[in-house]
Amino acid sequence: MLSEIPVEFLDRLTQALAKQFGTDCEVLIHDLTVKDKDHTVKCIENGHVTHRKVGDGPSEVVLNALHNPQVEDEAGYCTVTEDGRLLRSSTIYIRNKSGQIEGILSINYDLSKLQVAQNILEGWMGGTSHKPLVPQKITTRVEDLLEELIERSIQIVGKPITMMNKEDKMRAIQYLEESGAFLITKSGDKVAECFGISKYTLYHYMDKTKT
Repeated sequence: MLSEIPVEFLDRLTQALAKQFGTDCEVLIHDLTVKDKDHTVKCIENGHVTHRKVGDGPSEVVLNALHNPQVEDEAGYCTVTEDGRLLRSSTIYIRNKSGQIEGILSINYDLSKLQVAQNILEGWMGGTSHKPLVPQKITTRVEDLLEELIERSIQIVGKPITMMNKEDKMRAIQYLEESGAFLITKSGDKVAECFGISKYTLYHYMDKTKT
């Protein structure tokens, strides 16, 4: 379906949505039909919000869609940029007639100015308490995303790699497999190097975790 939509229309769509919400709102479309999954950003407006541009790589949301085709649209969830700014994000999956995901429409609104205004108002009103948010991080390079997923897998195991046994490493690699990390180009080399194993051992662990 996405391949049937003219790029000119996709550009106009992203431009219109961005103008509707202003310069603090980034609107972009990921093309998941491209052969090189390291370069999925097809159209983008207000890319300064996450410092991305056309031709940049996928986010964690994209990897999740590639790995879990049954994923559903999500609106109004929180993410965070690499420099720590909080965003309000929405993700809409573009499917073909067979239900396969061919693209993603992503909207990310920078809440920085609203947070400043909120803090000022709370100061005047004596302060209020809020439940802390745990937002997803938006990366600008697939290399950074892979490193973050590896770090998260280590945190899940709860041990430094030097102290991990075979089962610990398999658990970490299972998380990476389920999160779509191995869809990133040459990710196997990086993961094998980080965990101090050969690529043969890595693929063996991946097969074991699947069964």
